[in-house]
Amino acid sequence: MTYRIIQSRKIFMTLSSLAIVASILALIFWGLNFGIDFTGGSLLEVQFTKYQPSITAIESSLQGVHLHSLVVQPTNKHSIILRFQENTEAVHQAVLGKLSSLTVGHQGATFKQLQFDSVGPSIGQELKSKSFNAVAIAFIMIILFISFAFRRVSKPVSSWKYGVAAIIALIHDVIFTLGVFAVLGHFYGIEINTPFIAAILTVLGYSVSDTIIVFDRIRENLPKSQEDFENTVNRSVNQTITRSINTSFSAILALLAVLFFGGSTIKDFALALIVGIFVGTYSSIFIASPVLVIWDNLTRRKAE
Repeated sequence: MTYRIIQSRKIFMTLSSLAIVASILALIFWGLNFGIDFTGGSLLEVQFTKYQPSITAIESSLQGVHLHSLVVQPTNKHSIILRFQENTEAVHQAVLGKLSSLTVGHQGATFKQLQFDSVGPSIGQELKSKSFNAVAIAFIMIILFISFAFRRVSKPVSSWKYGVAAIIALIHDVIFTLGVFAVLGHFYGIEINTPFIAAILTVLGYSVSDTIIVFDRIRENLPKSQEDFENTVNRSVNQTITRSINTSFSAILALLAVLFFGGSTIKDFALALIVGIFVGTYSSIFIASPVLVIWDNLTRRKAE
């Protein structure tokens, strides 16, 4: 059975356009909830045994320390994560002292620190700048690589246009993923930290690999095809769609296991990969290849 994917490109392009507009609006109105890796501050994870103080009790005990932007978040492994702007060792010890005092009067109750991370504001801004630079460099290298890989394909679409089409699909993936995390950050407090940037770069590599598989099949079919460019592209997409979906589904299943059963520090990373791989698979099938056909049609119209 042959699916008319390219012939139905207007539907998929419209859906993608609506999703991108919604993502951009979410980024404009809510923005990304940057974590301490980018804003600077401290992250402290502690654990109480045989006694679990309430979030209100923890916040009340820390009032004397005068912490700014304090966020107290319980985890599913019976520990508590505290985030605050101050990053000095004196404040760190003061917080530990206040939290330890909560066990007083409770028989057998103990308290221990599991982890403590501190990032200065200047380091956070530097990390943010380097992260954006890394993504930009990845885009440039990808378009150069695809242009080189498809350098012998000149008809009816030039080799560099394959690179541009792949970048359009990648931009679609990044904006959609950022939009999803803008919504999650606004409603559920999910933060953007350096693992998220690593996930975005991973998604870029995964998505472009999926796109290249489709483009490579187009390159193989073009010299021997008796059909026009649109139908050749559609046949190529149909020949690779099952492989793309099965590969992505297998990866997402593994990531779902990490999301539900992994530690709290890796869950946001797994969630970003799930969203990115899902939309990356969609874009390699329904965005990148249709862009080539649309570009070819526009070129033909201008020539006429």
